[in-house]
Formats: sequence, structure tokens, C-alpha cells
Amino acid sequence: MVRAADKTFLTGLFEAAIAAADPARILQGNLPERPRGRTVVVGAGKGAAQLAAAFEAAWDGPLSGVVVTRYGYATPCRRIRVLEAAHPVPDAAGLAASAALGEAVSGLGPDDLVVALITGGGSALLPAPPAGFSLADEQALNAALLASGAPISAMNAIRKQFSGIKGGRLAALAAPARVVSLIVSDVPGDTPHEVASGPTLADETGAEEALAAIRAYRIDLPAPVLEHIRTARAPRPDDALFQGHSARIIASARLSLEAAARAAEAAGIPAVILSDRIEGEAREVAKMHGAIALEVLARARPFRPPVVLLSGGETTVTLRGRGRGGRNGEFLLSLALTCAGQPGWAALAADTDGIDGSEDNAGAFADGESAARLIALGHDPAALLAGNDSWSAFDALGDLFAPGPTGTNVNDFRAILLRPV
Repeated sequence: MVRAADKTFLTGLFEAAIAAADPARILQGNLPERPRGRTVVVGAGKGAAQLAAAFEAAWDGPLSGVVVTRYGYATPCRRIRVLEAAHPVPDAAGLAASAALGEAVSGLGPDDLVVALITGGGSALLPAPPAGFSLADEQALNAALLASGAPISAMNAIRKQFSGIKGGRLAALAAPARVVSLIVSDVPGDTPHEVASGPTLADETGAEEALAAIRAYRIDLPAPVLEHIRTARAPRPDDALFQGHSARIIASARLSLEAAARAAEAAGIPAVILSDRIEGEAREVAKMHGAIALEVLARARPFRPPVVLLSGGETTVTLRGRGRGGRNGEFLLSLALTCAGQPGWAALAADTDGIDGSEDNAGAFADGESAARLIALGHDPAALLAGNDSWSAFDALGDLFAPGPTGTNVNDFRAILLRPV
């Protein structure tokens, strides 16, 4: 088991990152002006319910609306209806939620205001298959995307072309009302229209980019689905319906990593942010992080220990086995193998929404002895990694990290503490 003192320090950095994305805090200074007409709130994502509750508390005026979040992530609201649905593969409850959001914005006029509270996870929570297709078709598409190893930007470019609500189509349903989108970004680079596949924002990718991603990641889709994506046309940026609309990133991995860096430095440990937009296979990204950590510990370059290395973004996992876990656990298990036997380091990797992949943990802790401890317990860490079974590895070690749902989602959080040896 990783040392308690290291767990406490790393957990404190995670908590600082989460606090920087706290809904009540991030809404300050980001509220739109009250309209002459109605105010309707819609939203989707793993942090949508908490954002809705904070918006209710901050809004000086009447409002109504509906948001959808993942099962178990709801929080009570007085005027905004909170629905729950499945993530990461959509279900019938999500289908009903998409219809409810569409109904909420229908029949509005030019004096009305739609406030869209958008956070990561909204793509799966808003299934709305095109005419002639079923929920099963969208479920199959989502499953294929999740197994492909494609980055979130590619997955969302594809999802936009196979939807009646994503890619700006929810904004089209709200016309001629003005739409203000307040976005908690979980995508590398914080591109607003990529978050939750941009239900209220113009499609800036298009069918060609979606088809290129399908080819690049060899995503096998049924011919009717592929043909629909080929001919799909989501609203583009020059569409008149977007005039007067606005979108703001109110929380992101960058801001949360900067908060974690300040917390580390307040505890006397210098911090370095490697990047807030790292993508790629989790196990390969871990090897890069591990190489940097080993260089620091062996040669005090490019940074001198003690130091904590921070990074964010969204890695991916190409499914090779039937194990349990998620991308942060896979990152850590690969890191534990890369830096096996090396003293002086401890790491935490976790999803900021509180859930990593298929189980109820956000991620896990690891150090230089994790691989050896697994072997002593009768497990083969390399075989566990090959089978995408990181959860079993860290469960056996007693090093799972399970803070529960956090009420926000700014993607992956990684912290590697390096001390002189």
C-alpha cells in the first residue's frame, strides 16, 4: 500500500483541483443579464445537476428548465427538473431526457433566454438517434467509439453527425431565443463545441472530419449508420440561428491544475504542469510520464526534486481484454511497471468526476513498490495490464481512490510526487 503521507498529500492536490471547478464558485461573474422574457435552463453532463442547483441559488429572477446527469449524480433543485440517465452507453432514460430538453426550449421567442449548462459526459446522456434509427443504433455507435481508442475530439466529431440534438441542434430547437452556454470543459484544449458534442454550439468539424476519424481508428460501423454520417449536415457557424448566442468556458483542466500547483507549493513542494491537453493510449502516456520521472530522480533534470509533476487531458484505452477499470487505473498500472523498483515517487491518477471507467473508484495510487507488491500477492502486473484489469490490481493492493461523485468534470488529473533519493 502506498504510504499514508503520500496519499494525503496527493489527495489534497486533487481536492484543490476539484474546488477550482466548484459550481458555486465558477458561476460567479459568469451569469448572463436577465432577459425581458422567460429564462429556461437546460443542461447535460456529469456535473449538470450541481451547476443547476448553483445557478438556481445565484439567479435573481424566475426560471424553469431541465437537466440530465448520470445515475447517482443528481442533486435536488427547486425549479429545475433533474433527470438521470446512463453513462457511458446511453439508455432509454437518456432518450427521454433528450426529448425533455427539446420540449423545454420549444416555443420560445426572441425576448427569451436559454442558459445551457454543459459539462463532460453530456454526449452519452443525450441520445437522440436521427429519423429512421433507433436507440440500439446509437448504443452500438457509442460502444464502438469507446472500444476504438479514438480521442474524445474524434468521438464527438462522429457523435455530432448521428444525432437530433448534438452539434448545435438543441440551439436550433430554441430559436429564435438567445442561448448562453456555460461550459465546464473536459476536452483537451478547451474547445467549447467539443464538450458534450456541442448541443448548443455550431458544428465546426463536419461530416468529412467524422469520416476521417472513422477511417483513422478503423471503427467498424453498420452501413446505414455510416451512410447517414456521410450525408449529415449539422448547423454550421455561419448559420443565422447562432446570431447573438455566446459560450464561455467557466472551468477547465488548466484552471484546476493551476489550483493544484498552488496547493503543492503552499505545502513546500514545487509543482510543474506538464500539459493540460494530453491525449493518447493511457499505457503509452504513462511510459512518457515515467521516463520524465526517472530522469528527474536519477539526474535531477529537467526538474530538481522534490517536485510534483501535474498533467491533465483525456487518455484513451483500446480494449484488449475483459478486465475492470478505466483509463486512469490503466495509466497508473503502466506507470508502476515503467518505474518498478525505483524509490522516491508516488502518484495519483483520477477522473475529476469521481468515476474512472467501469467501477466506482475515481482512480488509484501507485509507487515504486506497487508492481513488486502485486507479484508478492500472486498477481502478474503485466498480465493485468494486458487484460485492461487495472481495478483488480489496485483493489488487491488497497490503493483504489474512491472519493465518490464530485459534482464536476474537468477530465483526468495526474500528480506524480518525486522526492530526492
